[in-house]
Formats: sequence, structure tokens, C-alpha cells
Amino acid sequence: MPVAEVRRPVISAQLLTRLGAERGLPVEACLRNTGIDAADLSNPATEISAAQELQLIRNLLSGLGPAASQGLGLDAGLRYHLSAYGIWGFALISSPNFRSAAEIAVRYLDLSYAFARYRLENVGKDLLIVLDDSEVPEDLRQFLVERDFAAWANAAWEMRPGGFPGRSAQFRFPRPDYAWRFDKLCGVRPSFEAPLNAILIAAKDLDAPLPQANPMMARMCEEQCRQLLAKRSVRSGLAGQIRDRLLRNPGEMPSLETVAEELHMASRSLRRRLDEEGTTFRALVDEVRQTLAEELLLSAHMKLAEIASRLGYTEPAAFISAFKRWKGMSPTAYRKLKRPGAGDADA
Repeated sequence: MPVAEVRRPVISAQLLTRLGAERGLPVEACLRNTGIDAADLSNPATEISAAQELQLIRNLLSGLGPAASQGLGLDAGLRYHLSAYGIWGFALISSPNFRSAAEIAVRYLDLSYAFARYRLENVGKDLLIVLDDSEVPEDLRQFLVERDFAAWANAAWEMRPGGFPGRSAQFRFPRPDYAWRFDKLCGVRPSFEAPLNAILIAAKDLDAPLPQANPMMARMCEEQCRQLLAKRSVRSGLAGQIRDRLLRNPGEMPSLETVAEELHMASRSLRRRLDEEGTTFRALVDEVRQTLAEELLLSAHMKLAEIASRLGYTEPAAFISAFKRWKGMSPTAYRKLKRPGAGDADA
């Protein structure tokens, strides 16, 4: 699900507001123009949109000023403990090893508070964890990369004392004055102004048993993550109508103009209405394709070329690239992970 569409518990806003208050910024200033009030903030059942949290972060940075905001992303990230994430956090801490925890984290990332999109790339037996900030607003990019990375590093420390000792680490932004703070979080001195935000973890550290591993609990937590994510993905309103329309014949995805004509609307009006509901036509197409792709990979004995065709892709390569963007792994890896010993249906 695109970041802009994700709804999240209010806990992250609580942590950020508390950080601002400790630095001298009143709660009212933190919440200005967010649509969140003090009652919402104190109610653990409240859910807010990603856009509301982004506005809160803008208020935090502008209210404190550039000097006081140096390293604020790291300070914020270190406040996010696994207990703050609910069932997603329990799924990570009960995982057998870091590799499994990383796969679960990426698969159910929309249950976290991250804005950077994580993806996993195998480098031999080692694993490169990439924080893709391409969807993050430019004015908040460094703060959010720092926050999301520090939160993940904090989770790693809670899963195993010592965290994840990286073999190498890199960040896209220029070296800050507080660069030394990254050394402990990364387990290695990182480079800056690099092509990617990423950390490379060695296989021996990825596959070492975690002290709180509980395979039965991990499976139960992952199933609850799956159900919660599916519940959050249910749509209503115009977006729900369009999603249902796309599901009728995913092999021949209609254009936005075609759907607008069917709904007796102008294309511009359709775009505006979807924007008001926090989504886009392209995001809905991606959502339908992702949902069906997962079902076909797990429930049907189909080759990747057949699944790609069923979803309206002209080439399997385009489907494989899209699936990696959605799930952080290839369709073949996903199938093997979810259906061990299912046989080679991808040939």
C-alpha cells in the first residue's frame, strides 16, 4: 500500500508530541493543522493518516528550528520500542533469527510507523537492507530516514543485545555533524552521500538464533499480522467501487479515462475524488494486482509468465519488478517462503 494511504495507530504521534514537549514545544504547536486534538492523542484506539503524521513532523521541525533539530530523527527513532508496534513487534521478537524477522518486517511494513519503504536484496548469503526514501517528502526525507533507521536498529537491540553488527552501511544524505552517532546503530562506520540508504548484514549474524525465538508464537503473530493488514486494506466509497471494477477483469485493466466514463465523471473529477479519499487510480491498480498475485502464487500451480498475463502484464519481467516493489522479494522467493516444497512452477 502506498505510504500516503496508510492509516496507523496514534502511538507514533504520541511519541513525537512527547519529544517536542520535552524540547519546549507545546502540544498545541505540535498538533497545529493536523486534525488531531488532545483527546485523540490520549485515546489508544485512535487511528490517524500518514498525512496527519507528516504535518505533525513538519510542525515539530519548524517549531524547534534547524539548530535544535540536528539529530532529532535519531532521537525520535530510539523512542520506538517493539512494544509500540503491537502484534508486528511481537512477530519480530519471536522470530527464529534476524533474517526471518527482516522478511516479516518488510512483508507487513504497513503495520509499522515507517515512511521509508524497506526492501531486501541478497548479496551472496549476506543481506542488504535498503531504505527506499523515494516516496518520502523531500523536506522531511533526512529526518524520516534517520528516524526509521534508528527505530529498526532499536528493535534489533531488543531482539538481541548488540543489535545487528553491519558489514557496511551507507546513507544518501551528506555527512552530518553528529555522524558518530550512526556508528553504534550500524555496528560499523557508514559512508554518506551514497547511492542508497542501506546496511549489509553478514549471514552469520542473520542466521544466528535469537534469544526470544518462539516458532509457534511467530507463526501465530504472522497470521494475526496478515489478518490485520487485510482488514486495514478494505476500501469503501469511490475507491471501493473502482477496486471492485478492477477485480472483474484484471487481465485487461481499464484506463482511468475508461473508468471515469463508466462512472459518468470527468477524468479530472475522478482524480480529485480519489485524492480526497487518500489514494490514486494507479495505487488501486497496484493494490488489486498485488492481492491477486499473492493468491495466484500460493493457490494455483501457474508459471510466472501465466500469472503475469493473468494480471495484465505483457512481460513477466514487468510483473517480477512490480512484485519486488510490493513485497521486497521476487515472486519465486515469496512462493518458496509461503509454500515450502511446492515444486518448481516457475520454469
